[in-house]
Amino acid sequence: MNKFIFLLAMLCPLMSTANDVKKRPNVLLICIDDLRPELKCFGVDYIHSPNIDGLAARGRAFHRHYVQAPTCGASRYTLLTGRYGPAGNGALFQQREALKGRSFPSWFRAQGYTTVSVGKVSHHPGGRGGADWDDAAQLEMPGAWTRHLLPAGPWKHPRGAMHGLANGEIRGNAKGMDLFQSFDGPDTAYPDGLITDEALKQMNNLAKDSKPFFLAVGIIRPHLPFGAPVKYMKHYRDAKLPATAHPQKPSGKTTWHGSGEFMKYNRWKRNPNTDAAFALEVRKHYAACVTYADAMVGRLLARLDELKLRDNTVIVLWGDHGWHLGEHAIWGKHALFEESLRSPLIISHPGLTARGKPTQAMVETLDIFPTVCDLTGLKPPANLNGQSLVGILKNPNAKGHPAFAYKGGAQTIRTATHRLIAHRGGELELYDHTTPAAETQNLAKTQPQKAAELLKQLRARLK
Repeated sequence: MNKFIFLLAMLCPLMSTANDVKKRPNVLLICIDDLRPELKCFGVDYIHSPNIDGLAARGRAFHRHYVQAPTCGASRYTLLTGRYGPAGNGALFQQREALKGRSFPSWFRAQGYTTVSVGKVSHHPGGRGGADWDDAAQLEMPGAWTRHLLPAGPWKHPRGAMHGLANGEIRGNAKGMDLFQSFDGPDTAYPDGLITDEALKQMNNLAKDSKPFFLAVGIIRPHLPFGAPVKYMKHYRDAKLPATAHPQKPSGKTTWHGSGEFMKYNRWKRNPNTDAAFALEVRKHYAACVTYADAMVGRLLARLDELKLRDNTVIVLWGDHGWHLGEHAIWGKHALFEESLRSPLIISHPGLTARGKPTQAMVETLDIFPTVCDLTGLKPPANLNGQSLVGILKNPNAKGHPAFAYKGGAQTIRTATHRLIAHRGGELELYDHTTPAAETQNLAKTQPQKAAELLKQLRARLK
C-alpha cells in the first residue's frame, strides 16, 4: 500500500501537467501579406471585408498597430521571435541557428502544443530555402513547427506560388507578368485557395488531437501581382474611391524610393504617378485581392465554428506591414512613412470584454508573442522586446506606447502625435500628426528640441 501511495504521489504532478496542457486555449494566427488597414472595420467604407469585419465585431481591432520593418521577412522575424532583428527579408535564415527553441511557435511546441504552419507565415511560404524554396535541408525555423506546409499545386513549388497568377502561371522575368489580373474561375485558381484548403484539413485533424494547437495560416494576397478571381472584382468595378492623400513625391532626405518591386511588372507602359485612370485601376485590383483574402479568412473562421472551437481559441489576425497606393508617389512598402508601417491587428479570445470596441492605443508587432502567452496561461520566455496587450484587451481605453521601426540606413519612432526618422548620415525627419500636413512637412529644423527629445528615445530603444 505504501508503494502504491508513493507511485500515485509521483504520477499526480505528471497527470496534472498533462491535463493543464490539454485545457489550454488553441491559437489561430492568420497572417496576411501587404494588407493596408483599409477595411470596413477600420473605417474604410468602400472595401468589402465582411469576414474580417465580423472578427473585429467579436474581438478587439487595434487601429494604431505598427510593424517593426516595412518588408516581409524582417517584419515576420519580429512576429515570430518577439525581438528586434535584421532589417532584410533573410532575417530568419540569418538567425536560424540562434533561434532554435526561442521562437514563438517553438515556445508553444515546447509547452505541449502541436504547431502547424500553412502558407506564408515565415518569409518563404512553407519555410524552406533553396532555389525553389523547397529544400527541406534549409529550414527558416528549425524545430519550430510540427508541420510546415505549402501546397504548391500547379505552381510546382513555393517560389512559384509566392508570385503566382491564375492556373499555375509562375513569375520568371517580372516584365513578362501582368501587374494585375482578374480571372473568371474558382478560389483555387490562385495559390491562396489551395493554402486555405490545406489549412482547413489541418484544422480538422487538429480538432481530433488531445493536445492544443498553434495553427498559423499565411495568406499571400494582396501581395503583388494583384491577381484574384473575377467575382471579387465586382465590388469595385463601379466603385468611387476616395482621392489618394498627399500623392506628391517628397523633397529632401527621406526614405522615398522608386517603387522598383511594383514597376518591374508589365504595366502596359503606364505609370500610376502620371496616369490617374491607371492608378484607379491598380487600386481597384488591390481592393479585389483584399476581398479575396477576406473570403479565405471567412472560410477559416467558419470551419472553426463548425468544429465548435471558437470558444476555446485565441485568434490573431495580423498584417505584416502596410502598402502605399500612391501616397508620397510610392507604390509598395519599404519606406518608413505611416503607410508602410501601419497595418491591421485584430485579437479575439474567450472572455474578451467590450467585444467589438476598437482601441486607439498604439501597439507594435513585438507585443503579439507575450500577449498570446498571457492569454493561454504560458509564461513568456525572457528577454522579449514587446509587452503584453492584455490590459488593452480588458480596457480598450487603456494607453499604449511608442512604436519603433527600421530599415537599412534609417530608424523611426512613432508617438501619439509625432514621427521622427533618423538617417544613418545624421539627417532627421520630424512630422507632426496633429496637423493636416502630417508626414509632408519636415519640422526637424524648426523644432530641434522636439527632434532631439524623440531621437534620445529612439537611440535608447534601438541600441
